[in-house]
Amino acid sequence: MSSHAAGPRRVHRSVATGLPLALAAVLVAAGTATAAPSGDACVIRTATLGEIPLGTFSNALLPGSVADDHGIKLGGIGSDIYPAGRKGEYWTVTDRGPNGQIKVDGKKRRTFPVPGFDPAIVRIRVSGDTIKVIDAIPLTTSSGKAVTGLPNQKSRDEAPYTYDAQTPLSYDPNGLDTEGIVRAGDGSFWLVDEYGPSLVHVSARGKVLARYVPKGLGLTGADYPVVQALPSILLHRKTNRGFEGLAQLPGGDLVMALQSPLSLPDADAGDASRTTRLLRFSPREKAVTAEYAYRFDPVDVVDPSEDDTSELKISSVVAVGGDRLLVEERTDKTARLQLVSLTRMSDILGGPWDDDTTAPSLEQLDDPAARGVPVLPKRLVVDLGKVAGVPGKIEGIARVDHDTLALVNDNDFGMTDGTGAFDARGRLVDSGIKTTVTYVRLPEGR
Repeated sequence: MSSHAAGPRRVHRSVATGLPLALAAVLVAAGTATAAPSGDACVIRTATLGEIPLGTFSNALLPGSVADDHGIKLGGIGSDIYPAGRKGEYWTVTDRGPNGQIKVDGKKRRTFPVPGFDPAIVRIRVSGDTIKVIDAIPLTTSSGKAVTGLPNQKSRDEAPYTYDAQTPLSYDPNGLDTEGIVRAGDGSFWLVDEYGPSLVHVSARGKVLARYVPKGLGLTGADYPVVQALPSILLHRKTNRGFEGLAQLPGGDLVMALQSPLSLPDADAGDASRTTRLLRFSPREKAVTAEYAYRFDPVDVVDPSEDDTSELKISSVVAVGGDRLLVEERTDKTARLQLVSLTRMSDILGGPWDDDTTAPSLEQLDDPAARGVPVLPKRLVVDLGKVAGVPGKIEGIARVDHDTLALVNDNDFGMTDGTGAFDARGRLVDSGIKTTVTYVRLPEGR
């Protein structure tokens, strides 16, 4: 096929081959951290992604998808990380693409400076202190069109605008705000999305096979199968805070984590709540089979510098054998990893807490356990905020071996909020935050 042929392409090693100058300019990390005292977690290695023009990357996958990248570099691949089967290699996933917020007449507008950006699955290799892109798979619809990162529905999602917040953009029912990723045994992928929130099944070549959404969502116009299979209570998800964590249990079941408590019965209740939800999904049955209540620690315990409970989030869940998970509680500055076990006794699926007329709601309970809610028990494994060398906004965690984790951060494509995000020529004023993979050795016995 001609290199100029139209249509989607899976790029295998050609991203690295086609961008020699960009990859040659990969930045060097600060270096291996000094070993911590025995018994403490410590950073043992850090690698950094170099500067790859976003337009070049995207157009190599879907020719003509990005007309102007506004000087933005590839980033945002830190929405999750999953072992790819070879030492040092991982599958990662971008989020919806570069986006920010600018106030106009006192109201925040959500900006999408590269509206043609197509979320992608990106395979990386950690080599020394660099991250190399060795494979990339564009997400496409049934007819091969780009799955953009634009919001789906006017009634539920933030209105999209151009980079300067002056011109409205169209909503896209195909749009996905992709987050967690796992790879199934047949080579296909499962992703989670914040918009629906939804669970997305993707072929090995990136085609969306099915998008599972809450019952009653009524998402119309999508160019791929949409299945209403998730509990309707999820319709109350907080804006931009749908599913973010995804784990694959040894038996094949999936566990999805809501980033934040539901806005139930309203946004104020959700912002004040410390109770969010995990859901178990059976790919074989194509149905949710269990639901669990997860209780955050107080925000000032997770992050001593923070007093706003609404800043608490779950960004990653990692299967560690049996029905056990590592759950990442975080703010944008720091994170803590908790070990939980999913038991039948903790299942709340289909009960009163899935009825949005129940008052008070699960999210409103100051002490859910005292009201008979079987909150998942948890045990702190590591406080990453106390580990020197761990960056902020960790959104993906992979288990390397028994006592080593690989962490990836979300650098938001170098974007910042406000009118200063771009210069007078419309070029990005980069934040300077880079995408990194950080290896952390856990204390013995953890």
